[in-house]
Amino acid sequence: MDLMQVVLWIFFGGIAGWIASIIMGRNKQINGIANVIYGIVGAFIGGAIMNYFGYQGVTGIDFWSLLVAVIGAAVLIFVVSLLTGK
Repeated sequence: MDLMQVVLWIFFGGIAGWIASIIMGRNKQINGIANVIYGIVGAFIGGAIMNYFGYQGVTGIDFWSLLVAVIGAAVLIFVVSLLTGK
């Protein structure tokens, strides 16, 4: 993995985390770095969820992968909110 791919994944994670935070109504409480972390971790969670239901997970930098990452990030934000009580 070269530097450009790392930068693209960070950008991709930020976009996915940001969209998920808007959907979950937590955009004001979550900063940019947290959006990136939620998006990247959410891509793994979303991929696992999709694989469980028999669909393909993250396939690269495309719309389907963004959708999967947003779903995973939204699930992660929900779980973190439950655990922290916020």
